[in-house]
Amino acid sequence: VQLQASGGGLVQPGGSLRLACATSGDTRDYYAIGWFRQAPGKEREEVSCINTRDNSTYYTDSVKGRFTISRDKSSNTVFLQMNSLKPEDTAVYYCAEDRLRVGSQCPRRNPLFGSWGQGTQVTVSS
Repeated sequence: VQLQASGGGLVQPGGSLRLACATSGDTRDYYAIGWFRQAPGKEREEVSCINTRDNSTYYTDSVKGRFTISRDKSSNTVFLQMNSLKPEDTAVYYCAEDRLRVGSQCPRRNPLFGSWGQGTQVTVSS
């Protein structure tokens, strides 16, 4: 599976961005797919994910109410709409795909597992 992330950029606080993750190749029928981010000096964290079997979603607490994850089956693309952006959202954002795990909507955090796209930089600054 190949993943191609796009949509990052520089935005002022309070602004919006939409990230896109296009998948191609031999995908599973059902899988976990989502967005992670990593800021300098910090660990990679899950931001938002979808379980494609039941369409359940996950959001980390800091983005609830501001970010929305969605999936377009026809184009095999997952989107992350990010509104009301804050400076603390600044990070490199990665999309990833992995097998489903019981009790989780997200791919495994370790990039040795699953498939990962290249990162896209999101910078929130005035």
